[in-house]
Amino acid sequence: MTELHWLPTIPDWRTRLRALDADPVGAWDECVALANGRINFVLTNALDQSMRRLFPAPPAGLQTKPVRLAVLGSSTLTHVLPGIRVAGLRRGIWVEIFESDYGQYLQELSDPGSGLHAFKPTAILLALDAHHLTAGLTAGMDTSAATAALSEVQERLQTAWRLARDAFHCPILQQAALPVHLPILGGNEHRLPGSRSGFVARFNADLRTWAEDAGVDILSVDDRAARDGVAAWHDPALWHRSKQEVSPVASPLYGDLVGRWLAAKQGRSSKCLVLDLDNTVWGGVIGDDGLEGIALGQGSPLGEAYAAFQDYCRELSRRGIILAVCSKNDESNAIEPFDKHPDMVLKRSDIACFVANWSDKAGNIRAIAEALNIGLDSLVFIDDNPFERDLVRQELPMVKVPEVSDDPVGYPVALSDAGYFEGLSVTDEDRDRTSQYQGNKARDALKASATDLPAYLRGLDMKLVARPFDRIGLQRIVQLINKSNQFNLTTRRYTEEDVLAVMADPDAFGLQLRLLDRFGDNGIISIIIGRLQETQDLLIDTWLMSCRVLGRQVEPTTLNLIAAQARRLGARRLIGEYVPTQKNGMVRDHYARLGFTVAATNDTGGSRNLLDLTEFQPAATFITVIEE
Repeated sequence: MTELHWLPTIPDWRTRLRALDADPVGAWDECVALANGRINFVLTNALDQSMRRLFPAPPAGLQTKPVRLAVLGSSTLTHVLPGIRVAGLRRGIWVEIFESDYGQYLQELSDPGSGLHAFKPTAILLALDAHHLTAGLTAGMDTSAATAALSEVQERLQTAWRLARDAFHCPILQQAALPVHLPILGGNEHRLPGSRSGFVARFNADLRTWAEDAGVDILSVDDRAARDGVAAWHDPALWHRSKQEVSPVASPLYGDLVGRWLAAKQGRSSKCLVLDLDNTVWGGVIGDDGLEGIALGQGSPLGEAYAAFQDYCRELSRRGIILAVCSKNDESNAIEPFDKHPDMVLKRSDIACFVANWSDKAGNIRAIAEALNIGLDSLVFIDDNPFERDLVRQELPMVKVPEVSDDPVGYPVALSDAGYFEGLSVTDEDRDRTSQYQGNKARDALKASATDLPAYLRGLDMKLVARPFDRIGLQRIVQLINKSNQFNLTTRRYTEEDVLAVMADPDAFGLQLRLLDRFGDNGIISIIIGRLQETQDLLIDTWLMSCRVLGRQVEPTTLNLIAAQARRLGARRLIGEYVPTQKNGMVRDHYARLGFTVAATNDTGGSRNLLDLTEFQPAATFITVIEE
């Protein structure tokens, strides 16, 4: 099943496509909307042609960073490129693609005068087909010869990765091999060393280790083929006719797998799953059927399916996805199964924000985003009711709403196949996210009971732990830099290589700040990058912070740390830049509030701010600083 089944069907899709030229101003948003319909290979190509005609360059005002993707392969790949561009469009990302000549990937990487080097990619996809990888392998080979062949493939890949890293310092996505070869021995194919089928299985297993060591990500088409069936991905007739390893029918899904990786690299993956309750988390209506009447748990296939869906949601929570509830119900009725039903997998403590009332769901979803202090485009809403799904899509088009039937068996499949929560790593902060939001509730309760703000802040017993960038925190640092949008003064995005370069630069510093208080560990809440200029000014290249710790004196305490680091480097002044985006307006006056002088502004609303370190006096706060 390679169709994009989680996307809704748009009845007037072709009519809207033909009308794109009539509204150039709204054409990009309309293209995004059309990309989020359930479209096949033919419609994907049609949309791609229209988009490329209307937007040969990135449109102004994009919230996302344009991508220059180099697709380097050993087979025919031209037919999958529209799917990649449209998958980027689906996520609001403009993608330009360079395709290497047939099988010329190493030559393109090695030659500084090649088209690839002139293109200067910001991301690279290396897609090698199974026939290319197994060239020269025969069933008559012994174990030693087959192992040597695998080592040769490993060396070739690692050479390609190294050349790409050295030349472009950009993320690399390595395609796993599609298992297209037929077995020669049978069910115990692994016992035939020279088997091409067995070689591909061994390659895919070892590839994960090689890639992990090299910091390369995997395009897991082998896993998808295992679920969908190889025939859904590969047509031998097309391979013999035109060397298309990936069937055109599967190209929209192939493109979507690449698109969700590009989005994850920009921190565009969703953060929160919003759950309806009746006939979504359990079967039946709790207000009518009562605790004993809902279908849940052992005893019926339907009840077990709902329990399995809850288990999937809980597993998402354990890897860092926030869970929320949005239900049309009396709150007491909605909460009762969480507290009292013996087969309820999800507990009240798993839910970071619980909204149950009789208001419209679009309004309640807005309230959930506000309560969690995250953007609406970070939310995924799942509901069995088509009316509610359509209402939310219409009122909140930035919220992802998977199309599902009334069969709960398909709910986790839709969430998984859609790739809304695509992640590249999991950190301790991710695993602890729900407890962090629960801690926020306790902090809010303390704030409400405190007689004044100083008393509240003093009562938190806050400690700010400042550590230089290190390899232990590397994944979390990169994750925050690429996900933070609101409290982010410049919204510059960094790869792991960029962060490592900061660590190696004697004229720069990087700080990761963790906030602890009496209610628990807030995790890494701020990232700072400073660079000494030739003028002996210290440029604050990056200053981002989690919005959940606003109003706790973290900002002036962080400035104290920045000033101390700048003085250690011999700086005389601080330069703070504000580069406006559609999401970071809240920090427009950040530097002015901290005592900086506005030195210059520009037409876009950006500013350059100065602070004289010879006159700077550290602010007194209720936060204890621990430097490690």
